[in-house]
Formats: sequence, structure tokens, C-alpha cells
Amino acid sequence: MGRSARILGLLRPYSLLFAVNMVTTVVASVLDGATFVLLIPVLRTLFGLQALPATGGSVVETVLGKVLGPFFAAGNTVGAVGSVAIILLVTLVVKNAALYAAAMSSVAIEEGVVRDLRVRLFRHLQTLPLGFFQRTRGGQLLARVVFDTDQVKTAVTAALASFLRNVSLIVVYLAILLGLSWRLTLIALVLAPVLVVIIRPVVARVRRRSRAQADDRGELTSLVSEMVASVKLVRAYVAEEFEVARFRRLADLYRTRVFGTQAASTLTSPISEIFAGVVLVLLLLFGISQLRPEVFIAFIVVALRLMSPVKAVAQYPTIMAGAVAAADRVFEVLDLPPDEGDAPGALPATFRDRIEYRGVSFSYDGGPPVLQEVSFDACRGQVVAIVGPSGAGKTTLLDLLPRFYEPTAGAILIDGVPISRFQRASLRGLMGIVSQETILLNDTVLANIAYGRGDFTLAQVEAAAGVANAHDFISQLPHGYDTLLGERGTRLSGGERQRIAIARALLRDPPILILDEATSALDMESERLVQEAMDRLMAHRTTFVIAHRLATVQHASLILVVAEGRLVERGTHSTLYASGGLYRRLYDMQFRT
Repeated sequence: MGRSARILGLLRPYSLLFAVNMVTTVVASVLDGATFVLLIPVLRTLFGLQALPATGGSVVETVLGKVLGPFFAAGNTVGAVGSVAIILLVTLVVKNAALYAAAMSSVAIEEGVVRDLRVRLFRHLQTLPLGFFQRTRGGQLLARVVFDTDQVKTAVTAALASFLRNVSLIVVYLAILLGLSWRLTLIALVLAPVLVVIIRPVVARVRRRSRAQADDRGELTSLVSEMVASVKLVRAYVAEEFEVARFRRLADLYRTRVFGTQAASTLTSPISEIFAGVVLVLLLLFGISQLRPEVFIAFIVVALRLMSPVKAVAQYPTIMAGAVAAADRVFEVLDLPPDEGDAPGALPATFRDRIEYRGVSFSYDGGPPVLQEVSFDACRGQVVAIVGPSGAGKTTLLDLLPRFYEPTAGAILIDGVPISRFQRASLRGLMGIVSQETILLNDTVLANIAYGRGDFTLAQVEAAAGVANAHDFISQLPHGYDTLLGERGTRLSGGERQRIAIARALLRDPPILILDEATSALDMESERLVQEAMDRLMAHRTTFVIAHRLATVQHASLILVVAEGRLVERGTHSTLYASGGLYRRLYDMQFRT
């Protein structure tokens, strides 16, 4: 399916409203032409002639004679002209009512299309693999969801409010001109294809530049997003002028792109207007000797009126070029294969006794292996600690359990069933995840703890916060549980954010916990409070802990030591320490420090 056809395919849910738009547009166009035709009897009367010729008139005059003949039959020319004036006024009122209906239906359709496309794109983003978000700048995604989808509206507007209306006007005006003089109209029609040939290279240039402009806009958005997220880093390193210089370079590049695109796009208007002027001069030269004065005046008025829709239609390809470039960026994401779907016959996930890793290996996008043939078992109620140097693959090992990624070899099983056979949503519903980098939304404390669910009561949220050592500091916030936390929860300390995350996990009461270095960045008092909360959270649950501070995992049921993607040691603290291997070296290094 072509790009333009794919864009217009977005109109399908609005077929009925589109039909209404077409009818009202055509009615308005016909009535618009009728207002000019009604000038002929008025002009003949002003010239002192018979209002409607008895013989020898054009097709249009013949039709007028049949329609308006009864008004002039009585011989009262002044009264007849008054009646025509009333008809003209009524025609104008009905025409503008139809134009208003067409405009409003067009707005309803185009805004509906943009809403549908944004929701569809946002929903599709939820199904893409995590790797896509790691290699795609957030500002580019924001530009596609917000700006590029809005640009698609331009195509819909061009198709409805502009293109459809102007084409119908051209058809009506051409019908009138043919009715007045087919010879003169033929001159204009023969020359029309020349305009298309002239404008085609301009359209191609606009399409190329529009895509580059959209990419540059995404880069601008990305830079602003990064600056907002790292404003403390910018100020700490006195890099304000450096960031301004980066932004200025991108802004200058974007300005250049926009200028080039507009220069090419705007060129179609003067080209088409000059061309129409040439055609009009030819009509004047050939027509003044062939038509009666009043008919010639009506012909010229309609021909002049025809210039505006012709110019608009001539600009249509350039308008579509920009919209198609934006749509390409949207469809580029929509066409990416989803990764979050469930296989046919996927089962609801349950957990009773055991989680097994069997020869699990993993690499990102075909790169070097991050994990190599890792195998271990975790029984229900155990605390399994995963330790090792930075970059050993600890986080990746646990990211495979909720199926954020799929193993490239081997399998993970729960109670003997490969997790690939489970529904993703139900599998993740078994787990509570607390990481070092706590994600909080710019929403209330209540909404952050109850995130993703609307069925928890305030009492349940308060109870979870109490167990997480969070209730006391939440109660001291300006509006308690209704306090807005700000962007990324910046109003809270690191320990407070962690306790909110623990409360969030506690509220769901999951049987499996994943704690990813949840205390590594905290001071001693915050760590004590968070560790107390985590001890309560871990009670009677199967827990996987990625530990930075080895003192926190001395009592783990099983400690796994990972190095360079391989499981090199396993056992309890006492057995591993006694063996004198990597675990003991890491432990002694920390305590010497």
C-alpha cells in the first residue's frame, strides 16, 4: 500500500462523517458557482438588455431561462431582478451553512485521526523490546508521538478541507465555463498539464527536506529532554554554555532545514499563480471577440475565481510531501515487529516450588555473550544473592526472569514449565521488582504506590507504606498521600524513594521478589530503614538479590558468584568465604576499604 493511501486509510472509521463532509462540500461548491451564474441576468438588466435572451444563448443561459424564466415573464424587470437578488441571498446563506458543516466535520475527522494514530503508536511502543528503547533517543520517540502524528493531520486536512473542496469547486467552475464557452475552456484545459510538469520536481524536493526536518526536530527534542534530566550534572560541571552551544548548533541546522523546505513549498504558489495569469491573458485575447459582454464578464469572473482552487490543488502535492515524511517516521515505528505478545495457547503463570535456570546464555542483538550457560535452582522461600564485579551480567541474569529479554540459549522454568509458555502479564504479576534507580511518576504518593492498579484502597496503601517504613515521612508531606512528587520524585531523598518502591511491591504481595542493588546508593541511616523494610518484604517470599554490599547477603540461602557472564561459584557465605575464591577476594576488599 502506498504511503498516501495508507494515510488516507486512517479515515476508514470516519466513513459516515466523511460522506457528510463530501456532500456538504459539493453542495457548497455548486451553490458557490450558482451565485456567479445568477449575475448574468442582473448584468443584462444593467446593460439595458432583455434579462434572458430568447435565442442564441449559451448552455448556461438556456438553463437560466428555464429556471428563472417565470420570474421575468410578467415583464416587471425590476421585480424579477429583486426576486433573483433574494434567490442569490438565500443561495449565499445555504452555501455558507454547508461550508461551516463541511469545515466542522473536517475538524472532527482530522482530530479523531490524530488521536487514533497517537494511541495506536503509544500502544505499539508498549509491545516493542527493551533494546529498541535503549538504542532510540527518547526525544525522537516524543517527536514521533506528539509532533509527527500532528503533521499527519495536515494530510487529512489537505484531503478534506482543501483538496476535496477545491476539486469540487474546479469541477463546478469548469462546468460553468464549458456552459458559457467550450472553446475558451478548452484552451485552459490544454495548458493545465504543463503546470503539473513544472511543479513535480519541487514536490520531490519538499518531500526530501521534510523528512530531514522531522529528524532534526527529534534531535532538538532529545537534547532538551536530556538537559532536563541531567540539569544537576550540567550545573555541577559549569557546562551551561556548552549545552547552549550544542542547542544553538541544532537550532541553526533545524532553521536551515525549515527555510529550505518552506522555500521549495512556497514556490508552488507563485508558479501556479503566474501560470494562471498567462492562461487568463490568453482567454482575454481570444474571448473578447467571441462572447457577449455580460457573458464574457461572467466568464472572466468565474475564470478568476477558478485561480484560487487551482492554486490550492497545485500546492496539494507539496503539502502531502511534508505530511508523508512525518507519516513515514510514524509508520517506521508501527511497522517494527512487536516483542511482547503471547504465543497461542499461553498459560496463566503460577509458582509453587522451584525456579530453574538451565544452561542459560544471552547476548544483546547478536553481540558478544553477556551470559554463558548459567544453571542453578531456587526453591520457594529461599533468598538467592547474586554477586560479582561490575559488568559481570548480574542484572541481565535477573532481567530474563520476567522476560524483559529472551535467552539466546537454554531455558528458565517455573515448576518445570518453561516461562516462554506463560502469559507475560501473569508471569510479571508473580513478581515485585525494586531496583537501585527507583522510577517515580509526577503524580501523587498514592498513585505511585498503587501504580497500574485502581482497585487498592487508601487503607491498603497506608498499610503497605507502614511496613515499608514510609508512612511516617509520607504523613509529614504537605498533602500526605495526595502530595505530588514532582518529575521523577525529585522532592524525595534516595532512601524515601526506595521505601516508596518497596511499598509498591508490598502492596501487590508477590510470591517472587527481585531486588537489584536497592541499597547501594544510600547513606547508613537510609540503608538501615530500607533494609528493615526489605527484610519484611522478603519474609516468606522467594527473593533474588543483586548485592553491591556483600555484608547485606551473609544470611542468604544461596549466593551465586558471577564473573564475565559465567557462574563461577555458588554456596553459602561461610562455604564461599572458606573456599578462598573470588567471593572471598570481593568480600575482603570491601571490608578493608
